[in-house]
Amino acid sequence: MKGAVQLRIDGQEVRVAEGTTLLSAIRQAGISIPTLCNHPYLKPVGSCRLCVVDIEGDRGLPAACTTEVVDGMVVRTQTPRVQEYRQQMLRLILKDYPGDALSPELRDLIRQVGIEPPSGDGKERLREKLPGGPFFERDYHYCVRCGRCVRVCHEIRGAQVISFREGKHGMEIGTAFNRPLEDVNCQFCAACVDVCPTPALYDRVDPSNSKYQGPTTQIASICPYCGVGCRLVFSVRDNHIVRQEPDPNGPANEGQACVKGRFGIAGFVHHPDRLTQPLIKMGQEWSAASWDEALNTVSIALKKYKPNEVAVIASAKCTNEDNYVVQKFARAVLGTNSVDHCARL
Repeated sequence: MKGAVQLRIDGQEVRVAEGTTLLSAIRQAGISIPTLCNHPYLKPVGSCRLCVVDIEGDRGLPAACTTEVVDGMVVRTQTPRVQEYRQQMLRLILKDYPGDALSPELRDLIRQVGIEPPSGDGKERLREKLPGGPFFERDYHYCVRCGRCVRVCHEIRGAQVISFREGKHGMEIGTAFNRPLEDVNCQFCAACVDVCPTPALYDRVDPSNSKYQGPTTQIASICPYCGVGCRLVFSVRDNHIVRQEPDPNGPANEGQACVKGRFGIAGFVHHPDRLTQPLIKMGQEWSAASWDEALNTVSIALKKYKPNEVAVIASAKCTNEDNYVVQKFARAVLGTNSVDHCARL
């Protein structure tokens, strides 16, 4: 390994590339340590202080996510002072947290660090519930101020819509002057929702609706809206799309999606007004027809026009392959370059 560094972690010899963070080296060694502010999409900041470790010769407790490995380094991840420090930090983080809505990530973190879960759901509501626009909700009563939502909005999306701001009870997440998301150019991509470790941000769905309850099948597929080729993971129950999320392993989108891909698919796929067969307009009425009848009608009509008199509009709700065929047909068969598409935000 070029530029390799040799170190010892919990008695285990580990060899990693130069410049690797200590947290990455620890995980490569198969050792699990708690983190909250850390996320695969984001630059490490070490703000939660839960990944601190003991390094021989260093009297402090550095954060593993922001510390680079050094050749010969000797690291211990589970010493008594490390465990005590993590417990103190997590208790501070969860000091005002209600006990009625622990996410799976928080439950695992509490178990790993070894503290008692927050007790009771009657704690004073220090932070308010705010509208999240048409697609998700923001209930900052459950915010632990890890900053992941702010950082993904700034670092990955480049929207810079939300940030830390001074509130009545200290630092909190919000928009400039607490304006609605619609007024600060939010793209409603939901990247903030996807990285949030608590119920502070969540999709706007009715949890009492039976279609959102019970196990689902996860199916990866390509978003149909444009030619980028974003890969999404669809949660399907009883042949019904319950939810769609960007695939972290999607080569084109790497865990990101636009508002259409994130929220705009199940709505039209299962809409009762969705067309399931061709229609031909007879006078003022639309009549159901076979594909052969519809294509024959279009073919006869197009013969009346010259190539420069014809334009073709493709649909963002067809597959990418179908849209490719449409533009190829327009140029190669009809002889027109007037081709448009509605995949615009």
